[in-house]
Amino acid sequence: MDSELIIDIGKRLYSKDLTIATSGNISMKIPEGILITSTGSILGNLQEEDIVLTDFDGNELEDKKASSEKMLHVEIYKQRPDVYAIIHTHPVYLTTFAACHKNLDEAIMSENILYFNDIPVAPYAMPSSMELVENTMKYLKNRDVVMMANHGAIAVAKDLEHAYLKMETAEYYAKVTLNTYMLGGAKHLAEKDIEALLALKKSCK
Repeated sequence: MDSELIIDIGKRLYSKDLTIATSGNISMKIPEGILITSTGSILGNLQEEDIVLTDFDGNELEDKKASSEKMLHVEIYKQRPDVYAIIHTHPVYLTTFAACHKNLDEAIMSENILYFNDIPVAPYAMPSSMELVENTMKYLKNRDVVMMANHGAIAVAKDLEHAYLKMETAEYYAKVTLNTYMLGGAKHLAEKDIEALLALKKSCK
């Protein structure tokens, strides 16, 4: 059942151009440990054998090799007890901003205020390195979506559905922001409108 959720999310990510080829990884925290996609797996065409169970320190509990980014997932689950699902992919627009080291922090639509406040870019580090884990965690401690410089983006949530929705919405925000640059720049929301949106956000918690 849990593996099927990961497989379904992988297909949805691929259908929305949020992942390509063998890039990215997905995980879920379950009572037995962490379910995570295997190294080199294709998120858009995941099979049962592509899902690996590890313990909470990232040690494989079966004869399969987990994603090379597994320690990032492990550290997120350790530092964010509210998180039970993680999606890391390389969407075109988010990765474009990540490659430019440009934060997404313009108040141009209600979604980015209600969902994110801002989406920063964590400093570059070698993929799969502990430096990447450390750099990303500095920003993920109080946010649910972060870009990784010259790499991609990561979204965390209470379950896979919400992690997927955050990634999809973040990519939409990045796309709209880039489009506004081509039209001369967006007209930002007024401060009173931002305050009203933040009040709405607080009332919905």
